[in-house]
Amino acid sequence: MAYIGKTPVVGNFQVCDAISVVNGQAAYTLQVGGVNVAPESANHMLVSLNGILQKPGSSFTISSSTMTFASNLATGDVIDFVQILGNVLDIGQPSDDTVTAAKLNNDIISGQTALTAAPDLTDELLISDAGTLKRIDYSLIGGLVKLSSQTADDDAAVTFDSTIITSSFKNYILIADGVIPATDAAEPYISFSTDNGSSYANDCNSTRTYMNLESASTGVERNNGNFIQLGTDIGSDANRGGSYIVEMPNLTSTNYKWGTYRTSSKHETNSYVWTGGFSVNITGVINNFKFYFSTGNINKANITLYGVVT
Repeated sequence: MAYIGKTPVVGNFQVCDAISVVNGQAAYTLQVGGVNVAPESANHMLVSLNGILQKPGSSFTISSSTMTFASNLATGDVIDFVQILGNVLDIGQPSDDTVTAAKLNNDIISGQTALTAAPDLTDELLISDAGTLKRIDYSLIGGLVKLSSQTADDDAAVTFDSTIITSSFKNYILIADGVIPATDAAEPYISFSTDNGSSYANDCNSTRTYMNLESASTGVERNNGNFIQLGTDIGSDANRGGSYIVEMPNLTSTNYKWGTYRTSSKHETNSYVWTGGFSVNITGVINNFKFYFSTGNINKANITLYGVVT
């Protein structure tokens, strides 16, 4: 059906900057506002030379932003104008608020696709650098990456194996809360392995200080063997248990490993706060560790391991 009134104009019409003829030269660069432009094809252009429209593809050709006449121009020739029509089947610049997210491809930043897990180290974010929008790898930002979150329910141990402990990170932080042993007066341990759990290191040392929250008494304890001890033995009923934060730097190094921990727990009768440090006196790369109790299973626990981006 014909339009009533003026027919809408489509396309991207541009008049190129004036071009000075160079004697003996056939090729010229097309610019608009000093910026190179590339027409769709020669058929999408109007070119006037010495007052005569030139035939596309015969009198001139186009390659990217370079227009080349069929023969060299000479002193006295005048390129009157070059008009680029754009692709006349295009709709031109859309009106404001007419393009919705549903019309954008998935590879365009649109918010249509949600990230459902922690970013990979090579995932990119956008950041404004003095007003200029730039991409930046997640690995350059720093922070914590959640590697694994496990819930214990009457389990012998919670283990983080070589699929989680990798060379992608040197430093790890474990956070455990709501930890309740199945057996009363069980002590919380962590053991480390260099062969993904086939065996565990037998040269670990840990020293810790404690404060009894009920009596304000303090003390120091120490152990050595094939585990580090995270505080005292704790009670097994639902109102007891403990929470733990364990910092484990350099697990994947070939030096001895050192770390720290902070715990709060409910003993059979008293509440305690512990701070301690530990060493794992082996040079092998650790690729597995487990959290468990000195006796019995883990009745309940929520345990999450984070990798530290440095």
